[in-house]
Amino acid sequence: MFVGTGSDVGKSVINAAFCRIFKQDGYAPAPFKAQNMSLNSYASPDGLELGRAQAVQAEACGIPCSADMNPILLKPTGDMKSQVVLNGKPIGNQSALDYFNHTGRDYLFAEAMKAYWRLAEKYNPIVIEGAGSISELNLHDRDIVNMRVAKAVQADVYLIADIDRGGVFGSVYGTLELLPPDERELVKGIIINKFRGDIRLFEDGRKMLEDITGIPVVAVIPYFRDIYIEDEDSVVIDIKQKHAQSSMVNIAVVLLKHMSNFTDFNNLEQQQGVHLFYTANPSEVEKADVVIIPGSKNTISDLMHLRETGLAKAIVNSQKAGKAVYGVCGGYQMMGISVNDPHGVEGDIAGMPGLCILPIHTILKGEKTTEQCTFTFRDNPELCKGYEIHMGETTFEHESPLCHIENKGKDGYFLNEKTWGTYIHGIFDNQLVVNELLKTQNKAESEFNYEVFKEEQFDKLAEHVRENSNLEMIYK
Repeated sequence: MFVGTGSDVGKSVINAAFCRIFKQDGYAPAPFKAQNMSLNSYASPDGLELGRAQAVQAEACGIPCSADMNPILLKPTGDMKSQVVLNGKPIGNQSALDYFNHTGRDYLFAEAMKAYWRLAEKYNPIVIEGAGSISELNLHDRDIVNMRVAKAVQADVYLIADIDRGGVFGSVYGTLELLPPDERELVKGIIINKFRGDIRLFEDGRKMLEDITGIPVVAVIPYFRDIYIEDEDSVVIDIKQKHAQSSMVNIAVVLLKHMSNFTDFNNLEQQQGVHLFYTANPSEVEKADVVIIPGSKNTISDLMHLRETGLAKAIVNSQKAGKAVYGVCGGYQMMGISVNDPHGVEGDIAGMPGLCILPIHTILKGEKTTEQCTFTFRDNPELCKGYEIHMGETTFEHESPLCHIENKGKDGYFLNEKTWGTYIHGIFDNQLVVNELLKTQNKAESEFNYEVFKEEQFDKLAEHVRENSNLEMIYK
C-alpha cells in the first residue's frame, strides 16, 4: 500500500509504477483505492464507473479495469456537494458534512472491503493507494481509505513524501509520530519522491531520516519531465494554462469550473505541431484555431459561468469566424439551444438557453449512462473506441449524427467539419478523429499511436522507479 504525507505527493504515479514492475516480474497485480474524490472517471467493460486513476493503474497491470478497484467515488458537483458512486453506480448527492458525519461509514467500509476481497481472489498482489495524508487527526475515526484499509488486510505500507515541496523531514517524522502504534508498525518503508539535483547529496539525509524514524528509506525517486503518465486530477491543469503560440495549431480547451475528464485531450497534446492549452480567458479562446468545450459535472452552472465571464461570447464568435468548435459530453449539451433540468438533477435552476451553435435540446435525467463503446466516426468504416458517462437525453430538430455506436445507434450532432458535438469521452484518443481535425487546419495526417505510446511510458516509468528503489528490500 502506498500512502502519503499529503495530497499530490505522487501516490497515483508511484502506484502505477509498481503495478507495472510487478507485472514485469511475473506477478498478476491489480490496483485498489477504497475511496477516491475526482471528476476524472472512467467506465468499466461492464458499464460501471470508477476513478480514472485506477483505470490507468489497471492499464499498467495489463488487465481490464473494474469498479472493484475503486468501490467509492465522490464526484464534486459544486456548492460543497458530491455525487456518491458506490460499486460503480450513483446513490445520490451529499454534502461533505453529511458524507463524513452522517453516512454509514461502517457500511461503506464494509462495501469497500468486499470489493477488495473480490479482487484478491483473482489477483496478487493488490497494490493499494491511500488518499491525502494518513495523519489527519480530525478524520481518523471516519477513515475508510487509509490506515483502516491497511489494518484490515495487513498491508505492507510505504509512506511517500514530496521533497520538492520542502520540509520533507518534518512531514515524514510528523506523519509517523501521529500514527497509533498498531498503524505505525505496518509502515515498512519511506519513499522520497520528486528529488531534483544530484541524488548523492541526499545520502546523509537518507541516513538521518532512517535514524529519527527507525524506518528504511526504500526509494529516492528523481523528478522527471520526460515520462508521460495520465494525471489523476485537475490540479495539473494549473500548469497547462498557457497561451496561443504562432506556427502551431492552437487548441484551446475551455476551462470550466466543474470540468470533468480532462484526460480526453491527452492524445491531442502529444501531436506534433499541435499546441493544446486550457484557458478561461475569452481573448485566448478567440485566438485559438480550435476550441473544445469539455465535459462538466454541472452543465447548467458552467453554462452560466461561460456567460458571466464572456467565454460564451468568445466561443460563439470563434464559430462565426470559421474556427473549429467541438463539444464533448457536457460541452456538447452546452452547444445546443437549451439545457433543461426539470427533475433538479444538478440543482435548483430548471433550465437555460445554450450557446445555440447546434440545433439540439437536452433534458437532464437521474439515470446515468456509463458504458464503453465501439463506434464509427462520420463516414469512416474504421472502428474507434471510447466511453460514455452522462446524465441527460439530447433530441434534435433534425438528425445529423456524428458517430454510429455499435449495437446502440447514433451519437452526437455533425453540423460541419469544424462544428460538432458528442457524448463519447475518449473520442480524441482515436487517431482517425485527430487526423480529421488536423485536416481542417490543413495539416498532414499523423501516424502517432497513442496506445503504443502509453505502453512505452509505463515501461519508462517502471524502469525509472526500479533504478531508484531497493526492490530487494521491498520484495522481502
